Amino acid sequence: MCLLQGIAAAGPPNFVVIFTDDQGYQDVGCFGSPDIRTPRLDAMAKDGMKFTSFYAQPICGPSRAALMTGCYPLRVAERGHIKQIHPILHEDEITIAEVLKTKGYATACFGKWDLAKHTQTDFFPDLLPTGQGFDYFYGTPTSNDRVANLYRNKELIEPDSDMATLTQRYTDEAISFIEQNQDQPFFVYIPHTMPHTRLDASKAFKGKSKRGLYGDVIEEIDFNVGRILDTLSELKLADNTYVLFTSDNGPWLVKNKGHVDGHRPRDHGGSAGPLRSGKVSSFEGGVRVPAILWGPGKVPAGTVCDSIATTMDVMPTLAALAGADVPSDRVIDGEDIRHLFHGEFDQADPDKAFFYYLRVHLQAVRQGKWKLHLPREKEPVGAAPFSRNSHIAPKDRIGFESPLLVDLQNDLGETTNVAAENPQVVERLLGLAESMREDLGDFDRVGTNMRFFDPMDARPTKPPVPAPSARKGKSSHSGK
Repeated sequence: MCLLQGIAAAGPPNFVVIFTDDQGYQDVGCFGSPDIRTPRLDAMAKDGMKFTSFYAQPICGPSRAALMTGCYPLRVAERGHIKQIHPILHEDEITIAEVLKTKGYATACFGKWDLAKHTQTDFFPDLLPTGQGFDYFYGTPTSNDRVANLYRNKELIEPDSDMATLTQRYTDEAISFIEQNQDQPFFVYIPHTMPHTRLDASKAFKGKSKRGLYGDVIEEIDFNVGRILDTLSELKLADNTYVLFTSDNGPWLVKNKGHVDGHRPRDHGGSAGPLRSGKVSSFEGGVRVPAILWGPGKVPAGTVCDSIATTMDVMPTLAALAGADVPSDRVIDGEDIRHLFHGEFDQADPDKAFFYYLRVHLQAVRQGKWKLHLPREKEPVGAAPFSRNSHIAPKDRIGFESPLLVDLQNDLGETTNVAAENPQVVERLLGLAESMREDLGDFDRVGTNMRFFDPMDARPTKPPVPAPSARKGKSSHSGK
């Protein structure tokens, strides 16, 4: 209580959220990387908190929707109703930036947005960050698959930008914004373009990592995270700022020869380490991501949080720290986890559940140490266009005739089905899944609280998805 009172006395805290793209669970030194050097992130964890059960979503756009709204991506309303592979976030959805603006925060986004349509050219300008609660935007509309067009607010300032410069330039701009707004509370969101491919690094880092270009990219991000922390310390803002570092999904294994965890210099994808599979998967490697929280005097140093936490918890938690209200006219899936931020792990909700959706398909649920994979086809229609999933290893492109229960405490690699020995656990988790289907939905039903904001003749009974013809030929890159 004294800690919280002290924080309140200092005035509303500042927030920095650094969100990398396709960085695997093991692609940080303190999360076990054998060959990528991340001294600043390792020191950040030593001075703060490491989350070992932190969850994002299986692919880029949905992960950003969850972070911005505090909701499962399938829940949020999209422009035009269609549940796109990468959400086109409706203007009436309320973002974390809009929530913090109610308390006078200066807000800015530096990097990849991906919520105004998954294209570098044909996006909705009014749905860029400046239309969703951010005062300032410096970045790119979506992924850097081929090019990254650079925008300032809604103005194109550099077509086909030099990707080797982006990590430093996003950081330069973020530091400038912090310096300019140091006398008021600020929210700085830095969704880095990399290590999503195409990879590139500046001359100072290129060719320096044992892990090849992928390692160069991570090591440059690490250095620039350090620049942000140093700026906060130099401006004497560190004692009233929270910095969260995490990734949007697991490693993109299709970029590694044989779909294995990245370990060779020529592998352009990351590594999930002890976790199974990677991006575009509901196995742990697809959605469990590295997460580090830093906040001198607020976040206890050298701590490890094993409790379930998610990107959806960020919005309600930062709102609570800022004294702001989250929207009360809609379901918010995330929870206020200030107690975890401040090391009060005994207050963690033992019944907290996480639901694993791939596209519009509910595939698994976790509660405590137990994770239940629900019965599904080998090529589930609800996961389209990832039904025949080329993004993951052939051994992970499987279905389940009956529920598969794993004990994540003792089986991180999800290798052993213990359903037969734990029928009551299976029954409980099946019940949680059914409740979520009723509330949110599944590939074959629209739940009570799935949102549609645009006028429509009748509420759909199944989630509206892009027509197959619209996806034809795109499945190779649409997970980006």
